[in-house]
Amino acid sequence: MKLSSRPVQAVSTPIHDPARRRLIAGSLASVSMAGFPFIARAADPIKLGILLPYSGGLELFGQQGEQGVRMAVEECNATGGVLGRQVEIVKADDKTDPKTAVERAGQLIRRDKVAAIVGPVTSANRDAIKSTIERGKTPLLYATDYEGGVCSPYMACYSALPAHYVNPLIPYLGKKVGKGAGFYLFGADYVWPQKMNAAIKAAVQQDGGKIVGEEYTPFGTKDFAPTLRKIADSGAKVLVLTLPGADGVTFVKQFVAAGLKDKVQVAFMGFNENYLPGFSNTESDGIITCSHFISTLDRPEAKEFVARQRKRFGDNATVSFYVDSHYGITRFFLDAMKKAGSTKPDDAMKAMAGSKLTVGNGEVVLREQDRHVDLNMLISEARGGQLRMLEYVGKIVAPNQCSKQG
Repeated sequence: MKLSSRPVQAVSTPIHDPARRRLIAGSLASVSMAGFPFIARAADPIKLGILLPYSGGLELFGQQGEQGVRMAVEECNATGGVLGRQVEIVKADDKTDPKTAVERAGQLIRRDKVAAIVGPVTSANRDAIKSTIERGKTPLLYATDYEGGVCSPYMACYSALPAHYVNPLIPYLGKKVGKGAGFYLFGADYVWPQKMNAAIKAAVQQDGGKIVGEEYTPFGTKDFAPTLRKIADSGAKVLVLTLPGADGVTFVKQFVAAGLKDKVQVAFMGFNENYLPGFSNTESDGIITCSHFISTLDRPEAKEFVARQRKRFGDNATVSFYVDSHYGITRFFLDAMKKAGSTKPDDAMKAMAGSKLTVGNGEVVLREQDRHVDLNMLISEARGGQLRMLEYVGKIVAPNQCSKQG
């Protein structure tokens, strides 16, 4: 509306005139009532969903994931939020169960109106909610190591893939135990261990080793004696373990008690600082793993990241690669909304593509072609209740995950 340039005539109605008082009061009320909804809308928080396991056996991973997300959100809010709005976390427990994950994802999207969902942990839960997030056009920010192959315009993955783990670790183990050594593969009975082991078998054979056993177990197994006998009888020099959570702790304790520790080298895929409190040093010392971050990493950005985490969550806070990856994927998304100048999912996902970020171990790029990351990897060993680096591998570029979709 164009304002007139003509002079405004004075109105001689006195202030005490009842008609004028009613006019002024009504005008002020109209302005107030019109203005308040606008202010409220501008101040409404941006809701970010967390869909992680807080029960069902993988609680530690859920807690570590939330720790990373919460730090990213709090740092964002402390510097003005996103486009002048604060970010609010809405938590949901998927109970490490695909059916529950679908229900909770639907609630976060339809009821809570979240801008994105961070999580879950297991591949089974991620695959179960894929159609839900795509129908709802709500980005899924996934930050757990997995088997690869996910491609969706509404999914971004800050995840170590088989190439990140297997390519550096299998040759390292071959050198350590000797070429031609036997490998026994043991994991939980679901998609991640199965597909990881497919990559491991190919790498072992290419490196001149041999597979002497492969076995899977359901979650919740308490007695591993039959498997331990098979490992002992196989002549394996290396045990590759893809058994996450409490089951992995139970197995390693029984493995050590069976007297196998000095005979068979354990390589534990996904092993991190969360496991260490569950073991004595005698039980955990010597376990080898490969990851993109450990809390003792001697790099400036790693030390600074750990210091920030412990300032916020306490001196004894565990800082694992789960914290690093969930912090990183959350930062990518929040920064993308700022970059796009929009909270619309499509705008944010487009702005994320090709973004760069330094968290706990060098620069990470979220690739444009498949919304996955190239990671700087390292091989480490449990020693004295900590993970200590054995070899810094550097950047591993995994295959394009969308090219697998045709």
